[in-house]
Amino acid sequence: MLTSTRMVDIATNVETVRRRITAAAEEAGRAASDIVLLAVSKRVDQTRIEAALDCGIKALGENRVQESEIKIPLISRPAQWHYIGPLQRNKARRAGMLFDVIHSVDRDSLIPRLAAAPRDDKDPLGIYVQVSAAALADPARALESTRSLCVQVEAADALKLSGLMAMAPYDPDPEAARPTFRGLRWLRDRIREEGDFTSCLGLSMGMTGDFEVAIQEGATIVRVGTAIFGPRQQQ
Repeated sequence: MLTSTRMVDIATNVETVRRRITAAAEEAGRAASDIVLLAVSKRVDQTRIEAALDCGIKALGENRVQESEIKIPLISRPAQWHYIGPLQRNKARRAGMLFDVIHSVDRDSLIPRLAAAPRDDKDPLGIYVQVSAAALADPARALESTRSLCVQVEAADALKLSGLMAMAPYDPDPEAARPTFRGLRWLRDRIREEGDFTSCLGLSMGMTGDFEVAIQEGATIVRVGTAIFGPRQQQ
């Protein structure tokens, strides 16, 4: 049973993060409603996850297929499940069955495996094409390869191209992440201008330490874990 103190902590954390999102959006001249808060629930127990869902969290992020196979069926409340970790080819089909959105498509060999995943009556699988921080040091050089992945995802009937994703290198100074986020936005804008895509192409970028900078640079979905759930269970 979840203690009342822990539940209050999560409720307070969720509200604090939402206020920070609103402030960052307003500073950038954006609407906070245009930004999805993805609560990263990797290595978080069932009771804390359900407490977050009780606070209005609608999207949860996991980074291990095997952990998710056990965890997802245990959660009694509806949620949209996002896979945010590195994805091996031999686990792509299973990930496509479990999740609603995949944030880590960084090579073309994953695309047919994800497209072939049985999804019963589920909507098409959302896909974010991942671009490395190293590539974003010179985003113009990553344009052709990233656009190629986007085109392949768009062409797959069972998939839906949701946008681009990046992770900035860790730095205690959030401002250090700005060039990575700015590079991803530039890349997205060029791809959107030059291609005929059915979606507007969002930007999955920003975590607990730097999501406000990401919002200022155009993030449409931020991946926040520790600021909501606190320290994770040790492996």
